[in-house]
Amino acid sequence: MMRARITGTGSAVPDKVLTNFDLEKMVDTSDEWITTRTGIKERRIAGEGEYTSTFATRAAEKALEMAGVKADELDLVIVGTVTPDFPFPATACVVQNNIKAVNAAAFDVTAACSGFLYGLSVAEKFIRTGTVKKALVIGAEVLSRIIDWSDRNTCLLFGDGAGAVVVEACEGDNGVLSTHIHSDGSFWELLYLPACGSRNPATQKAVDDKLIYLMMQGNEVFKLAVRAMGEVAHEALAASGMTPADIDLFIPHQANRRIIDAIGKRLGLAEDRVFVNLDRYGNTSAASIPIALDEANRSSRIKEGDIVLFDAFGGGLTWGAALLRW
Repeated sequence: MMRARITGTGSAVPDKVLTNFDLEKMVDTSDEWITTRTGIKERRIAGEGEYTSTFATRAAEKALEMAGVKADELDLVIVGTVTPDFPFPATACVVQNNIKAVNAAAFDVTAACSGFLYGLSVAEKFIRTGTVKKALVIGAEVLSRIIDWSDRNTCLLFGDGAGAVVVEACEGDNGVLSTHIHSDGSFWELLYLPACGSRNPATQKAVDDKLIYLMMQGNEVFKLAVRAMGEVAHEALAASGMTPADIDLFIPHQANRRIIDAIGKRLGLAEDRVFVNLDRYGNTSAASIPIALDEANRSSRIKEGDIVLFDAFGGGLTWGAALLRW
């Protein structure tokens, strides 16, 4: 059977580290408060002259190198992001130019924290139909540019970075077994960016009213995330006739340690089967799963034949899962 198989992974994050102790000097909080409620200890913040495409390009180059694929062999470049370099053109087009993927179609996917899984699902379908042989899927964010650094409800949570995978058409049993994506737009106001679109253009009033910053109702998002991520995880397993006992490594969206622990508990997974790097990067939205995957891959946490489950939830609301045999 023809499957979409991940043959290379890569990630890139800024050099600048913002710790909880740094945040103590910026807002009314403490390292203990942040760690207890989120599990985050530090996050990476983009510097001057660094953009979403900066990290997306670096991650892409690393993934291509691991896969042994040249950029001009790519048929498709997809970037999942809510912090593109520009409203248009797509950041994927910027990355395509940077890496010289001259033969690839390129576009962005906007599904917030589920963006990488949405992009992987699209690439997998193109490969299954035989229209694409090699694809590059990236999750990349510079969330620090849409955060109100005086709002402790949000500024504690987010970080910047990118992760990428090369996905190739391969015969055999290894590869993506299934992908599952969902959304419920009735909850769009729980997590969104009010301004900089056609509804609220980027006017001086929008700036003065702080509409240019991410807004989130965290408690409501938390409850919906736990339920949706648990359900879609079981959906993905059921599609392949598997149970949680078959999972060798669970790589969830790195949003909040309590969410990750709750999902792991619902799946009955021991801690050593759940990959967590949230403490070092915070919530990097669409970038979180591919960054975690690259770290797991390069540290030999995954071996050939392992069953790996990805699971994400984000603004939209959107959520999804992907099950792979590595």
